[in-house]
Amino acid sequence: MVSQSSSRRIAAVSTTLQVFAVAVVLLIPVIWMALSSLKRPGEVTRYPPTVIFDPTLANYAKLFAEVPFFEYGLNSLIVSVVSTLLGLALALPCAFAISWHSVSWPATIALITRMAPGTLFVLPWFVLFSNLGMTGGYWVLILTHTVITMPLALWVLLPYFDALPRSIFESAFVDGCRGVKCLVHIAIPLVLPGLMVAIILSFIASWNYFLFALVLGGIDTKTLIVASFNFVGEGATDWGRLMAAAVLICLPPLVLIFIMQRGLISGLSGGSVKG
Repeated sequence: MVSQSSSRRIAAVSTTLQVFAVAVVLLIPVIWMALSSLKRPGEVTRYPPTVIFDPTLANYAKLFAEVPFFEYGLNSLIVSVVSTLLGLALALPCAFAISWHSVSWPATIALITRMAPGTLFVLPWFVLFSNLGMTGGYWVLILTHTVITMPLALWVLLPYFDALPRSIFESAFVDGCRGVKCLVHIAIPLVLPGLMVAIILSFIASWNYFLFALVLGGIDTKTLIVASFNFVGEGATDWGRLMAAAVLICLPPLVLIFIMQRGLISGLSGGSVKG
C-alpha cells in the first residue's frame, strides 16, 4: 500500500506538473510575441524560426517615431478607466439590490446584452450617435464600453453579495444605517476582493475591445487597439511593429493586475464571508 505521505507527495508533484504544463501553453505565445518584437523584419517571418538572434529595438523606435503612440494610449486609458468606473457605479447598487430582493431577471437581461455580439448594437448606435453629433468623441466610446463593463461587473459581484449574511445588514438597520449608507459603509467593504476582480476584468474588457472604437471613434479618440490594426495591410503586414505594439498594449493591464494582485487572489478564491 502507498503511504499517506507518499500519496501527498505524488499529488503535489502531479499538481506542479499540471500547473507547469498550463503555464507553458499560456506563456509561449506571450514569449513569442515579445521575442518577435525584438527581431528585424526579415527574421519575424523566417521559417524555420530563429531562436538565437541579435535583438534590436528598431521596431519600438520606428513605432514611436511614426505613430503618436502615447496619444493613442491616453485615449485608451481615458475610455477604459471612465467606462470601468461608470460600469461599477451602475453594477454595485444593482448587484446589491438583486441579491437583497432575490430576483434574477435583471441580471439575466444584463447577461443577454453582454452575450449579444457587438455587431447587433453598432449599426443602431452609429445612426443614433451620428444624429446626436456624438460620434468621434470620448463619451460615445465610454457609454458604449459601459455596456461591456457593467454586466461583467454585475455578475462578478453577485456571488459576493449573495454570500453576505443578512444579520449584518439587520444590525445596521437597527443602528439607523440604511440605503446608500448601508451599501457604502457596510456592503462594499465586505465585497472588496470581488470589487477588485470586477475592476480588473472590466478594465481589460474595455481596453481590448475593438469594434466600438473602430466604428464610433474618431481620429482624435483613436485607441491603441484600433491604431495597431494599421500595421495589418492588404498585401503585407508589418509584424515587427505589430508585435512591438502588442507588447506595449499588454503593459497597462499587467500593471493593474500587479497592483491589485493580493485582492485579486483572495477575490478569485473568495465569494464567502468569514465569521
